[in-house]
Amino acid sequence: MNLIDVRHLCEEKMLSLGADSFWYWDIGAFVFSGDETTVSVSGREYITSDRSIGSNDMITIDLSPQCNHIWGDYARTIVIENGKAADSIEQIQNDEWRNGLLMEERLHRELIAFVTPQTSFEELYLHINDYIIENGFINLDFMGNLGHSIVKNKDDRVYIEKGNHALLSSVDFFTFEPHISIPNSKYGYKKENIYYFSDGKLAEL
Repeated sequence: MNLIDVRHLCEEKMLSLGADSFWYWDIGAFVFSGDETTVSVSGREYITSDRSIGSNDMITIDLSPQCNHIWGDYARTIVIENGKAADSIEQIQNDEWRNGLLMEERLHRELIAFVTPQTSFEELYLHINDYIIENGFINLDFMGNLGHSIVKNKDDRVYIEKGNHALLSSVDFFTFEPHISIPNSKYGYKKENIYYFSDGKLAEL
């Protein structure tokens, strides 16, 4: 499939499921494949590439649906081997790709283990970026952050970034979306979920 067709397929599916618009620069699906999976770009500048998915390839899809000004935000990197999407990370034959996706799983587990209602955005930023480096990976995000609050106006977002001393528990919901790679690789990995506090513990939406 062509990446433009993948984007249209995703956007049409979200609209059919109840989305009424797309909150991030009116783009419902950011789609990257192959060496483009390391690209981190603002929605202002994003253009879906006119390229097709290979029989052994990676594709990252980042979704931004909205309904009545309520956001969704979700991203996954999918591995294609021998023309088929891998059903599980353990099935992936390519060691680099499998290890990259396993690292994403570890990062989300580390998030849940580390965060409390007293954790600030900056503390999470520093801890996770250290954890990424300690495990031999790099942060690819063009702003260096790891996620943001879920709000009704994109300009009101606050980020998991250095200098943000607000507590994570001060917002209703936030995303965690580390975009990582290993040094000098042409492949990047991303997994994004929305999290919130329930009875003092972090929970996945």
